Amino acid sequence: MRLLLALMLVLVPLSSRAQPASGPPAVGVVRAERQQITQTDQFIGRIQAVGRVALVARVTAFLEKRLFVEGAEVKQGDLLYQLEQPPFQAQVENNKANVAQLEAQHRNAELTLERAQYLLKTVAGQQSNVDSALAQERSLAAQIEAAKAQLQIAEINLGYTEIRAPINGKISATEVTEGNVVSPTSGTLANLVSQDPMYVLFPISTREGLDLRDRYEPKGGFSAVVLKLRLPDGRIYGQEGKLDYVSPTIATNTDTVTVRGVVPNPLIPGMPPNGPAPRELFDGEFVTVMQEGVEPITVLAIPRAAVLSDQQGDYVYVVDAQNKAQRRPIQLGQSTPSTAVVTNGLTEGELVISEGLQRVRPGEVVSPGPASPPPAISPAAEQGASGGAGSSAAGDGPSAPKANQ
Repeated sequence: MRLLLALMLVLVPLSSRAQPASGPPAVGVVRAERQQITQTDQFIGRIQAVGRVALVARVTAFLEKRLFVEGAEVKQGDLLYQLEQPPFQAQVENNKANVAQLEAQHRNAELTLERAQYLLKTVAGQQSNVDSALAQERSLAAQIEAAKAQLQIAEINLGYTEIRAPINGKISATEVTEGNVVSPTSGTLANLVSQDPMYVLFPISTREGLDLRDRYEPKGGFSAVVLKLRLPDGRIYGQEGKLDYVSPTIATNTDTVTVRGVVPNPLIPGMPPNGPAPRELFDGEFVTVMQEGVEPITVLAIPRAAVLSDQQGDYVYVVDAQNKAQRRPIQLGQSTPSTAVVTNGLTEGELVISEGLQRVRPGEVVSPGPASPPPAISPAAEQGASGGAGSSAAGDGPSAPKANQ
């Protein structure tokens, strides 16, 4: 028992001996620096074909042949449907014969008029005969013009028996098969939509539209903006587009205005032209539209990891000259997952804590050191990871500052 008590007396002072002070918490800091970024605004848009044609019959006839592959791309002028031609051809021949008959009668009337005019110079001639012959000649001349018009109508109707592609594009499945009677009232035979280029339409709020106008109008308007698309699978589309139209009317139910861009949609290299999906963009497809400025702008930027938020808004911790952490409320501009653009609250050169924030308390001394450099992110990956309207793609991140001693 005495031995046990002695051991306790020895251990108690050892356990109660004060541990060495740990010192200020170590944190990683970066310097708020100005850098160039490309401003990007994101919107949800829909792809729309530039040309869209509903193919219909313009005469009543039997559908004899379908001369296209459903879902394939066709060229302007390609024969798509062949309707029954013999009745229309017969009508053309009948009208040609009628024109020829009237022309023969007209020639005879001209000769009669010439004889009557010659006889008028003699005692046997009468003015009434001349007048009658002149009226007959002019009547037949008018009938010839009417017969030629009927012949032209017949030839037009004969041409309508061949339904050709009015534009280049991809054709849908046929709605009417061979052997059926088609007419102008029988509905659409097939739909044809153009493929290259494509429109992309997206709505923007009136307020945002005014902001974009003020931002880009002094720099060239439409020509100062580049459109990029993020496809439904998250990939960034390889072709860039340009704005070409803004609706003159604001939608009263949504207070938005429709903006349109033109985007190339070429064939995918290595894909067969008549394959099921030889191009990236499809009519009616939803995409994310990233509207970028052509010229980069200079902004004050810090790592996104340094920004905290609470009910009062966004804030950061800065390290002052006494190595104390000070809470600083800030306002953010367009940002990405890796870079935050600060529009108010920070000045260039201030040290901002980006690592070890969980150990920081306002007003306490910290031990600052250079923060670890962020991993390199390609611009495409940066844009692909960012979400929501009003994000921007930034350039290189700010360099790690030296610790404030």
